[in-house]
Amino acid sequence: MDGPPLHIAMFPWFAMGHITPYLHLSNKLAKRGHKISFFIPKRTQTKLEQFNLYPHLITFFPINVPHVDGLPHGAETTSDVSFSLAPLIMTAMDRTDKDIELLLIEVKPQIVFFDFTYWLPNLTRRLGIKSFQYLIIGPATISYTTSPPRMSHSGDLTEVDLMQPPPGYPVASIKLHAHEAKFLASKMDWEFGSGVLFYHRLNNGLSLSDAIGFKGCREIEGPYVDYLADQFGKPILLSGPVIPEPPNTLLDQTWASWLGRFQLGSVIYCALGSEWKLPHDQFQELLLGLELTGLPFLAVLKVPIGFETIEAALPEGFKERVEGRGIVHSGWIQQQLILEHPSLGCFITHCGAGSLTEALVNTCQIVLLPQLDADHIVNARMMARNLKVGVEVEKGEEDGLFTKESVCKAVKIVMDDENEVGREVRANHAKLRNFLVSDNLESACVDSFCHKLRDLLTSTALVDGKVTTVE
Repeated sequence: MDGPPLHIAMFPWFAMGHITPYLHLSNKLAKRGHKISFFIPKRTQTKLEQFNLYPHLITFFPINVPHVDGLPHGAETTSDVSFSLAPLIMTAMDRTDKDIELLLIEVKPQIVFFDFTYWLPNLTRRLGIKSFQYLIIGPATISYTTSPPRMSHSGDLTEVDLMQPPPGYPVASIKLHAHEAKFLASKMDWEFGSGVLFYHRLNNGLSLSDAIGFKGCREIEGPYVDYLADQFGKPILLSGPVIPEPPNTLLDQTWASWLGRFQLGSVIYCALGSEWKLPHDQFQELLLGLELTGLPFLAVLKVPIGFETIEAALPEGFKERVEGRGIVHSGWIQQQLILEHPSLGCFITHCGAGSLTEALVNTCQIVLLPQLDADHIVNARMMARNLKVGVEVEKGEEDGLFTKESVCKAVKIVMDDENEVGREVRANHAKLRNFLVSDNLESACVDSFCHKLRDLLTSTALVDGKVTTVE
């Protein structure tokens, strides 16, 4: 390690899909001797302690999350509430600003990583601390949705505008369907905590932070990083792929025994993330599509909207028809270990960044089923059209609905040795996997990331519109 260790504070958005990647990165940094002060909701700390691999260097600082009218008492993260209440979690997080200021004065980090707390850069600047907006959202998505050319017209962007990338966008193959552009247009005036619009919150952080960071490596993200660096005029850093460390636990015997009954590479695993609930009709179409493949499957899904239990929402006669080869599960599962199992042949994913990384470093094939989230949509286009390492489930152009036939078709393409598209996707996936798991890639990326963080601590920064050198 060059020079003394860095002291970094982590303040991610209070959602498990953001807190966990921040902790994965913290482990990579602590492995190199850097000190991490991790700000985390008080009751959520116990859920993460098992993933802290360097407790002598990564210290959790519990945050009392203020109650906001409309939130259930005790709610701390988006996992505790429905999707519609996420803005209130953001409001609660904003109200921790005084506590965060006192904490920063106490622990004295050199730099703070944040994502949605757009007020943090002004706070850290007063304290002589650098701010670093480290986003779980990928650079391809930020480039598409939140680049200065977009934000300068955010108030009058139409669906037609949003179907095309902004001027200068580096990859022409990434475009939105009509239903996706309609959704994105509707979110341009989405209030996301404390009366602040989501895209203004994100854009203010991008504009005010000393630098911006993403998970990834130049070989994949390079064009988008260069575009953003030019657009925002500040350093854009990549932390490497941040592949989670191997778990120190074994796969639960129930799942190990069940998976072990099937042939190598024959099982479909379907998981759509910890927060998305499908409408009942789409929930049923997905399950009927899995049944239609004729292959064994494990579907890990949230209970659909309007139902109390998974069983009550199943298609009529479904449980009996798939008995012995199909399971629908609504609880937590050891996804990383499931994906590593030799029986796994296909992973149907919602295209969250963490799940895609786990998919790419394993041998199971990838079927892309993005939900209505800009990052998931752009991730799916990158994987299917640009990198061609997966197959996206076809949906209606206007209504965005998939069918059991389109689910089955996508699975058959990636699993069929005789399918020409499937052969190309499997070859591309194998090539990218070998690159990502190569001995030196991640180590070199994280080392470079740390070196650039050091440079940032003595770099020029914009203060009140003027360039100044901060030592």
